[in-house]
Amino acid sequence: MVFLTKLDGKIFMLNEELIETVNETPDTVIVLENGHSYIVRESMNELQNLILENNRRMRRARLVGKNDRQKPAE
Repeated sequence: MVFLTKLDGKIFMLNEELIETVNETPDTVIVLENGHSYIVRESMNELQNLILENNRRMRRARLVGKNDRQKPAE
């Protein structure tokens, strides 16, 4: 999930896996698979970077967890 900012300044979390489309008109409009849409202050490029960073964090966390399970018990 990524933190985004609505036009009124309120911060919310969005599950990026539900995103269907993103457009800049000039505001960034995010449309989810369920038809809900959000207008956010972040640009498309910023949104893409947030999603990429979140995916990197999740992969690192899975790798750390995997490495912990592989260590022999003392």
